[in-house]
Amino acid sequence: MGVRDIVRAYLITPTLTLTFQGRGNVISSENVGMIRTVLFDLDGTLADTAPDLAYALNILLGEEGKHALPYETIRPEVSHGATALIKLGFGVGPGEAGFDLLRERFLAHYSDNLCNHTRPFDGIVPLLKGLEARGINWGIVTNKPAFLTDPLVARLNLAPAPACVVSGDTVPNRKPHPEPVLLACTRAGSRAEQCLYVGDAERDIQAGRHAGMQTLVALFGYIGNGETPEHWGADGMVRAPLEILDWITMHG
Repeated sequence: MGVRDIVRAYLITPTLTLTFQGRGNVISSENVGMIRTVLFDLDGTLADTAPDLAYALNILLGEEGKHALPYETIRPEVSHGATALIKLGFGVGPGEAGFDLLRERFLAHYSDNLCNHTRPFDGIVPLLKGLEARGINWGIVTNKPAFLTDPLVARLNLAPAPACVVSGDTVPNRKPHPEPVLLACTRAGSRAEQCLYVGDAERDIQAGRHAGMQTLVALFGYIGNGETPEHWGADGMVRAPLEILDWITMHG
C-alpha cells in the first residue's frame, strides 16, 4: 500500500486501526520490518520547549493585566500548541472574540524568545549518535508551523542532522492525520513499516498507527495527570530517550 492509498483509506475510514497484541504493559506489533528511520515529535519529545513557551504566555498575560501562571500549570499543555495555551491563559478558543489576536501576539513573543532556554531532553544527543551508529536515520514531524520549527531546529544544531523536518504547515493535514508522517517517511527514504514514531501526545500515536508504522510514547514529555497514554494503542512506552535504543534492540 502506497502513501496515497494510506491517506485515501484514512479519509474514507477515519477509525482505521492496526492489529496489535498486548504483552503486559507494552503493546507490540507483529511482522514488521527492521527499523531504518526514527521520527520524533518536536515539543515534549525531542526538545524541552516548555520554558520558552511558558515565558511567552506569561508575557502576554502580563500585558493583559493578568497574573502569571506557574510553570507546572503550563507545562502539560505545551504539546497541544498555541491554541491550548491561549485557552489555558485566557479561556478563549478558535472562533471566540479576541482569540486570533491573542494567538498572534503570543506567537510573536515566542518567536522573539524561541531558544533562550529550550534544550534537547537529556539523553537525546547520545540517542541520535546511537541511531547513527546503527545506520538508522531520524527526522522530525511536528504540528508547529515552519516559521518556528526551522529556526528552532537550526539553533538546536543536533548532530547528525535530521533526514527530514515536516512542520504543521508543510502539507494540508496535521497530526493525527497520517499525511505528515508519511511524507517524512518518503523524505527519509524509508517505508512506513520501517519507521518508528515517538511522541508525547495521543495525536502522535494516532498519526503513526494510521500510517502503518510502529509508535512509542515519550513518557518524559508533556503528559498531563489526567491523560492515559497506556490506552493510546502505542507499541511501547519509554521513560527516557535512551530507552528507545533498548526498545529497537528488542523489537526493531
